[in-house]
Amino acid sequence: MKESTYAELSVIGMKGCEEFAARVDYYLKEWRRHGGEETFLVDVDCPRFSSGEGKGVLHQSLRGHDLYIICDMFNHGVTYKMYGQTVPMSPDDHYADLKRIIAANAGKAKRISVIMPMLYEGRQHKRMHRESLDCAVMLQELVNMGVTNIITFDAHDPRVQNAIPLSGFDDVKPTYQMIKALVRSVPDISLNKEDLMIISPDEGAMQRCMFFSSVLGVDIGMFYKRRNYSVVVNGRNPIEAHEYLGNDLTDKDVIIVDDMISSGESLLDVALQLKQRGAKRIFAFTTFGLFTDGFAKFDKAYADGIINKVFCTNLVYRQPELHSREWFVEVNMCKYVSYIIDTLNHDATISDLLNPVKRIHTLMEKHKKQQAKQLKMEFDD
Repeated sequence: MKESTYAELSVIGMKGCEEFAARVDYYLKEWRRHGGEETFLVDVDCPRFSSGEGKGVLHQSLRGHDLYIICDMFNHGVTYKMYGQTVPMSPDDHYADLKRIIAANAGKAKRISVIMPMLYEGRQHKRMHRESLDCAVMLQELVNMGVTNIITFDAHDPRVQNAIPLSGFDDVKPTYQMIKALVRSVPDISLNKEDLMIISPDEGAMQRCMFFSSVLGVDIGMFYKRRNYSVVVNGRNPIEAHEYLGNDLTDKDVIIVDDMISSGESLLDVALQLKQRGAKRIFAFTTFGLFTDGFAKFDKAYADGIINKVFCTNLVYRQPELHSREWFVEVNMCKYVSYIIDTLNHDATISDLLNPVKRIHTLMEKHKKQQAKQLKMEFDD
């Protein structure tokens, strides 16, 4: 690791990200051997007036610092008071607070990087009719405010970066961490082509599924959504059916890969069809688990044997009761984010961090050796 850094490092955890940022700070201090009470975290606040208006406040100078701001646009567990009522923070509120903190810095930091795991308005990434392009506008606003780098995870459509072609935009994939969590929580999982398949729940998820399929060396199948474009329900055209394209699934474990779970209806419908086609066990890899309609449908699907495990990262807010679910596995990304911050602060490339192929293959070899050793021990007994 290089000894010289780009500038003095500072990290801000926006509202709702305090625990995640504290863990990132822990790793950074461990690697840099900071002792005592030293920290890379910056004390900030976004107080609200009784009318709901707010402001951003920095409690220390960041002049000449290399600043990293960690924010979660989807943390509805954070609330504020407005006209005497308790109001959960919406993505719009979180985005406004992010801009307030950047504005409070007043251009004094040497470099500002925003780590926004799930892009604000990331699903509003293309224009279908006469409508706004919110994600593109957000990226341009941040760049115009002085942000140099924007780091996100598993963007719904990474082509949105075309809105800021002259600025830094990194779309990080949690592929390695997902596979690592799978082999740890399901030690008897076989990663062989004969026993496992990757499933894309729709055509939009094919690219990330193709990467999983390629690095694991297993087959891929997909569903495509047949929508009713004559009707709009809750802002979208309802799905009439999921049609399957792929090889036979009989007695195979399958992994459904997608970027997010919103209500979960599509994922559970796909899982049910996979089960009806003879799939053995069904696992889901989803970077962001929002569960906007609660957990009842997933509880029932688990009880009915439709799904076995759902893997989600800790990059966005998870409702506390989610951790009590037997079907839920959390994929911790704190250390990975710490690596990214540490590498960038040393002004080094993160290309190796963004390409996990070698690490995945090493993990696969280790897992297969452990399984072979276990089989030998059982045979000897």
